Amino acid sequence: MNILRLKTLLGAGCFSLGLIGSVHAGGLERGGYDIDLLFDPAQVTGEVSGTYVMPQRDLKNVVDSNPLDGNLNTLGFSNSARDTESYWVPSVGIKAGVGPVDCLVDYGQPIGASSNPGANWAGAQGNIETEVKSEAVGGTCSYKMDLGKGQFRFIGGVFHADVSGFKTQLVAPIPALFGTGIGRLDLEGDGWGWRAGVAYEIPDIALRASLVYNSAVKLDNLSGTLDLTQVPGFIIDPTNPLLGVVTDVHGSSQIPDSLELKLQSGIAPGWLAFGSIKWVNWSVLQSIPFCPVGAPGPCTTTSDSRATSLDLLYRDGWTVSGGVGHKFNDQWSGAAVLTWDRGTSTGLSAQTDTWTVSGGVSYTPTQNIEVRLGGALGVLTSGSIHSVVGSDGVTYGTDYTADFGNDLVSAVSTSLKVKW
Repeated sequence: MNILRLKTLLGAGCFSLGLIGSVHAGGLERGGYDIDLLFDPAQVTGEVSGTYVMPQRDLKNVVDSNPLDGNLNTLGFSNSARDTESYWVPSVGIKAGVGPVDCLVDYGQPIGASSNPGANWAGAQGNIETEVKSEAVGGTCSYKMDLGKGQFRFIGGVFHADVSGFKTQLVAPIPALFGTGIGRLDLEGDGWGWRAGVAYEIPDIALRASLVYNSAVKLDNLSGTLDLTQVPGFIIDPTNPLLGVVTDVHGSSQIPDSLELKLQSGIAPGWLAFGSIKWVNWSVLQSIPFCPVGAPGPCTTTSDSRATSLDLLYRDGWTVSGGVGHKFNDQWSGAAVLTWDRGTSTGLSAQTDTWTVSGGVSYTPTQNIEVRLGGALGVLTSGSIHSVVGSDGVTYGTDYTADFGNDLVSAVSTSLKVKW
C-alpha cells in the first residue's frame, strides 16, 4: 500500500468531512476558516464545495415574561415555534505551489445565522426573524523546509470579511389600523484579519500536524438603519423620537479570533486516523449597542442615546472531532467522523451542545479529479431560554422564556476537486 497515495486521497477529504459536523456550531459559526487545500501535494489544485444544513430546533412552553408591554399569551399568540431555518455554506479555493512555497486563494462564509420563528408566537417581542450573512476572501501562503524525516511549514495570510444582516421583532402589539408594531434593524460592515500557523508532515506515514491562529476581524464601521415606521409614537410613547421613523444607527463588533489544532496519521495499510480541536473566542460578543448617527458620546450599553442592542452573552466555543478513513482501492475511499461542539449559549438562545456523526465517500476516477459526497446527522441537546444577568450587572432576555428538547440537525455536502 502506498501511504503517500493514501494521504492524497484522504488527507484533505477527511478534514473537509469533519467540517460538516461543525457548520451548525455555537455562536455565529458557519463555514469558519478552512485552509486544508493548502496542503494538497499537486502543483495546482482547485476545489469548489457546498454544504446544506437542516437544523430542526423547536421551542415550546413559550411564555411572554414581560406582560407590561402586552401579554402575547393572553392575546392568542402560539406558545411554540420552529426557531431554525436550513441554509447553504459554499466555499471555493485554488492552490498553487512553486518549490517550497504554496499559496491558496479562497472564498467562504465564516459566520452566519438564520432564525425565523415568525410573528405569531409568544416570543415575538424577542425575535421574529434574524439573518446574518458573511463573505470572506483570503490569501494564505506557506513555506516548507526539510526537518528530520518530514517537512516543517510556516503559514501566514490575510483575509477580508464583509458582514451584513437584519433582525425584526415585535416592538409593541397595536391595532392593525395603526401599523404592524414590528421594528427592523439592518446592519453591514467589513474588516481585515490575518492568520499565522505552523505544520509538520511526514508523507511516508501520511502524518500531518497543524496549528493555525485566525485573528479577530474588527467591525468598527457597523452601520445601518432602525426602522420603526410601523410603531407610531402617538400611541406608544410621544416623547420617543425614534418611533414612527427610520433612524441611521452605528455600532461596532467583531468576528472572534480562533485557534485550531489538526492531526492525522496513517495507522495501518489503507487506514488513516485524524482529529481536531478548535477554540473560538465567542465570549467577546456580549451586548452589542447601536446608537443614532450624530448622538453625542461613545456608543455603549449604558449610553443614554442607545437606540437598540443585539444581546448575545455568548461563552467561548470548543469543537472536538475525531475519525478514521479507509482506502478501498485506487478510486474509492471513505471516512467517518464524530464531532462534539460545546454550546455557546448562557441562556439567551437555544445554542446548546451538539453531537454529530458524519460519513462520506471520495471517488477519484483519474489522478486529476476527485468528487466527494458526505452527510451528517446530529443531536441538538435540550435546555431552556431565560433571562441572564450579564457581567455588567444588567439583566438581559426579559421578553420571554421557552423550553426545547433534544432536536435533530442533518447536513449533506458535496465537492469537486481538480488538479493540474
